[in-house]
Amino acid sequence: MNKSSLDGLNVSRETRERLDKFAALFVKWAGKINLVAPSTTEALWSRHIQDSLQLRNIVKSPCRWIDLGSGGGFPGVVTAITLAELHDGWVDLVESNNKKCGFLRMALIETSGRGTVHPIRIEEAHKKLGAPDVISARALAELDQLLEFSHPWAVQNSALKMLFHKGRDYQVEIEKARGRWAFDLVIHQSVVEADSVILEITSLERRA
Repeated sequence: MNKSSLDGLNVSRETRERLDKFAALFVKWAGKINLVAPSTTEALWSRHIQDSLQLRNIVKSPCRWIDLGSGGGFPGVVTAITLAELHDGWVDLVESNNKKCGFLRMALIETSGRGTVHPIRIEEAHKKLGAPDVISARALAELDQLLEFSHPWAVQNSALKMLFHKGRDYQVEIEKARGRWAFDLVIHQSVVEADSVILEITSLERRA
């Protein structure tokens, strides 16, 4: 695991120290519960942490986030860590697995990350959490399903921004989603993997 992968990113010493604490805790917990695919654990810094940090290059100002299916903390905990030095903004992490919730809570405590863990199903989250400024999700579901999850909040906040990490088949997912949804789209090329992107979606509406 090589944190030199962060050298090209604008990451402060304070944030790097918090990320160090998070990485150490992640490795400890990953030996006990399945936080990410075991084959990707060795690439923790480049495959997961750096990949998550890309979102803060898209949304630079502090704001309120909801991270869906937070799992191993990517990108939710990483985002919460970056907000810590700004002393502003907040991340609501939605995760239904109680063991993973235990890890996420400990990660936020150990790093002083600005976030709260909500042990609820994603389908129920909009009933308990008000509309955020940004919704994020990584390795969770196809785009069509992610938009279904996000739609209740988009109705409440017309300026809602959605940021979804996607792999090489993202164009197929976009075409499928446009059958049910109208939205504005910006595609950001991943700095981690050549065939991966981050989809930035706004103005989400369900087609009649």
